[in-house]
Amino acid sequence: MKCLIIAAGKGQRLQTKGESKPLIPLFGIALIERTILSAREAGADDFYIVTGHHHEQVDAFLTRLGKRLDVSVQTIFNTQWQDTDNGISVLSAYLHLQEPFLLLMADHLFDPGIARDLIRATACKNDGITLAIDSQIDNPLINPDDVTRVNVVQKKIASIGKGLKEYNAYDTGIFLCTPAIFGALKEGSDKTGNVDLSTGVQLLAAAGQANTFDIHGRFWIDVDDPVAFWRAENALLARFQQRPDTIPV
Repeated sequence: MKCLIIAAGKGQRLQTKGESKPLIPLFGIALIERTILSAREAGADDFYIVTGHHHEQVDAFLTRLGKRLDVSVQTIFNTQWQDTDNGISVLSAYLHLQEPFLLLMADHLFDPGIARDLIRATACKNDGITLAIDSQIDNPLINPDDVTRVNVVQKKIASIGKGLKEYNAYDTGIFLCTPAIFGALKEGSDKTGNVDLSTGVQLLAAAGQANTFDIHGRFWIDVDDPVAFWRAENALLARFQQRPDTIPV
């Protein structure tokens, strides 16, 4: 399965840990490498990475990583990477993805079983997107003031956004998409000038094409700032103590 990973942003809140956010090491393994390893374990074997900030450095690392892991890794440079609308990075890959694909964020760590189960659960669907959502809204690893919130009704997304007042789940940043996401992002751009990924998802939701897969508190974390980085370190150590076959270092 093809996998698209967004790794274009500057990651300004985490620059005390490194200049290039995707390359920041967590127990010696770069965030982007951890994402690729998890996706590969889930069944992905063809990777497209959208780069931006420090893209030459990231490209060089990914070239070496692809050879070391013996997986196909192709980078796509987002010339508008400084724009905060992350949907632009997704749209950068539309020529490469004309079939269902896994969509991930380079700074999100997660249990590979989540993506594997998401792929299995959506195998029979051929339209729209399915988002892995976390209904455990008291998840101690997640900052409720920073996470994208989701209101789910009958296993479908009713609304999504960071400032949502009525919500019952969190957006994990783990998607199984069809090319319909590209059309939704283009529509959002034409209508509002907004190319944020959540805007595209909201448009699909209005058409009844935004499904959900509830992970019920399984491990995931958005490593977006020093506090989240510290939480991720502790969580990985705890997981390693419970399962020595995981890779904390």
